[in-house]
Amino acid sequence: MFVIIISTPNLTNQNTVKNPVTPNNVPNSALSVLEKLDIKGRAPKTGYSRAQFGDGWTLKNGCDTRNIVLNRDLTDVIIGDKCDVLKGTLNDPYTGKIIMFTRGSTTSSSVQIDHVVALSNAWQTGAQQLASEKRIELANDPLELLAVSGMANTQKSDGDAATWLPSNKSFRCAYVARQIAVKFKYSLWVTKAEHDAISAILSKCQNQLLPSK
Repeated sequence: MFVIIISTPNLTNQNTVKNPVTPNNVPNSALSVLEKLDIKGRAPKTGYSRAQFGDGWTLKNGCDTRNIVLNRDLTDVIIGDKCDVLKGTLNDPYTGKIIMFTRGSTTSSSVQIDHVVALSNAWQTGAQQLASEKRIELANDPLELLAVSGMANTQKSDGDAATWLPSNKSFRCAYVARQIAVKFKYSLWVTKAEHDAISAILSKCQNQLLPSK
């Protein structure tokens, strides 16, 4: 009688992931980049003014930054002359509410353009060491800007993640990831309280990636 022995492959390690994806080995995960930021105390606010970041919005191809961001973030946009956004609908990331935007002296303020890293915060965490041209670039960088509820933007003022977060909890991970992206791009630091607040948020969304724009 012949005995036929069939050799089967060793399946012991077949399902082993050699390089598991974790926040520490995903180059653009918010958590991994957070740990690359320096942690320092706030520098004095001495010398800060909005003018340190340029005299209003800059122009690109004839359009100012405000209208470029409105056109990016709103839907059902109606554009007038000179790139001006006349109307649109905002799904506000900060509150989760729908805001109907109409351009006008008494209505435009319902939607404002927020500097995700408040400019005074940027000034106190390294921006005062940047060249003037770099600060102007920061203040007009789409990565740093979001169209949001005017009321929420006013409430935020110059708060960082340790003192203010969007009431829309589902957006908080994306919000702090954008702050990290801006601070990393412009070599800004975080305070210990800011770092810890951001880390606590990202602990609930460890695979959150940085925004690219």
